[in-house]
Amino acid sequence: MGYALGLDIGTTYTAAAVARGGDRPEVVQLGARAAAIPTVVFAHESTVLTGDAAVRRGLREPHRVARQFKRRVGDPAPILLGGVPFSAETLFARVLRWTVDVVSERQGGAPEAIAVCHPANWGPYKLELLSQACRIAELEGVTTVSEPEAAAVQYAALEHVEPGALIAVYDLGGGTFDAAVLRKTEGSFEIAGTPDGIERLGGIDFDEAIVAHVRDAIADRLAELDLEEPATLIALARLRQECIEAKEALSADVETSIPVVLPGLHTEVRLTRAEFESMIRVPLLETIAALRRALRSASVEPEDLTAVLLVGGSSRIPLVAELVGREIARPIAVDADPKHVVALGAARAASAHARAGRARVPAATVISSAPEPRAGDRPTPEPAGSGVSPAKGRRRRLALLGAAVAAAVLVAAVAAVLAHGDRWVSDCPPAQQAAACITSVSFDGDQLVAAFTTQGLDAAQSRLGRNLGTVFFLASIVPGQAESTVGQGRTDAWLPWGAQSPFAGRNDAGQRGFAASDVGQDATALCVLLGDSEGRVVTGTGNCAQLPSEP
Repeated sequence: MGYALGLDIGTTYTAAAVARGGDRPEVVQLGARAAAIPTVVFAHESTVLTGDAAVRRGLREPHRVARQFKRRVGDPAPILLGGVPFSAETLFARVLRWTVDVVSERQGGAPEAIAVCHPANWGPYKLELLSQACRIAELEGVTTVSEPEAAAVQYAALEHVEPGALIAVYDLGGGTFDAAVLRKTEGSFEIAGTPDGIERLGGIDFDEAIVAHVRDAIADRLAELDLEEPATLIALARLRQECIEAKEALSADVETSIPVVLPGLHTEVRLTRAEFESMIRVPLLETIAALRRALRSASVEPEDLTAVLLVGGSSRIPLVAELVGREIARPIAVDADPKHVVALGAARAASAHARAGRARVPAATVISSAPEPRAGDRPTPEPAGSGVSPAKGRRRRLALLGAAVAAAVLVAAVAAVLAHGDRWVSDCPPAQQAAACITSVSFDGDQLVAAFTTQGLDAAQSRLGRNLGTVFFLASIVPGQAESTVGQGRTDAWLPWGAQSPFAGRNDAGQRGFAASDVGQDATALCVLLGDSEGRVVTGTGNCAQLPSEP
């Protein structure tokens, strides 16, 4: 008997489930010790590893490992693994192909239908990139389904839901947050209104908050370590894993101790649930605001809901249920295994399509070793008509500098592109969020001048425990990719706060700003983030604006 396959390629973990006919779907064991595998890729010459094997190899060669690349889908900057460039979509495709091959091997044949999940707030651009990733993975006829829809399908299979009933889905995963309202139909669910969410907020950001807590506790000893020593790198990776396990432990206990085993240092750092909740309360309140916006978009009041589904591994944090329950005051449904609920629902959706004869895929070839990177792995040129005219004269394409420095708590803003005459400015972050926002950019003689505003600095400074200002950087992007580029590439240009500041010359912080002569020939935009005088930035706290013509 054939089977349908549901895939949840998450920011941190990947899960798969299969459904045969009318049987209940089952989770497939992908890893050696757990059903879900880390969404990690390791690349070295002709060897490309995925999951647990990639994590093991990456302990000694971290520069060849890619993590959290789902957040980078749509980012034009390549991800360098050992000097070899990969697009985020290609890495996504690697995980897709590997997972389908493993499932095919363990099920004794290829699936007759596949459904792949995606965040509900992915627009047409990212959904097209998802389709490209499926083609790179040599999968045809794949059905795509939003993660909240898959979760609702799985919930309705276990609990009776009347047609017409409304369900809200609060999906807090490893790297993204989705909020959506769904209406039960005769056959499945349909999304009511417009889903909302925060594309760069999830469990990995809460992990980073705990890592920062430990780092502050052992700061003096940490400064003595040789970060080039392989043994130190391995020990630091294990310490990060201990921080993740501490976060999970605090879902059941009110305090825990984090063992710190580093060269020349054996100690413990205590962490209470109250301390952890104080670290994450502000971003969790942002998720509640997004849920509220999703309800408004659907013209639904909380009392109209049948239930609220809490989905995603981070939804098991007790504070989440407390905040959602206080806001919605409706029955809260927490899945017993939130890491797999989306994959199970996707398997049901794929099975329904298979029964309808609408989703067929060719037989997969089970491979034992990964192929070498192909030409298609490398970033492709930007398409014509992208909305940004090629810069004239001096502006060359400026290489982005990689991922931004992680902050203790990351809060992401959804950026849309607005036309300003023949130029564009991406949307400012929401008014309730600490942020900086460029409103215009112009040349004044030989100085590049940006008009900008700031908001919510006092609260953010109190939360992060450091002074914040504006960090500006040049980037090479197109309008539809402004959101994913903010924070990915920057220079350490530090400007004091104010409504308008020239970049040329030095300021009180001592950093060099941008003169017109500093603008690379292919830089197309100026971006801003909140950050401190050491160049540490808080991602999702700014926007980008297209550079004007040359002075």
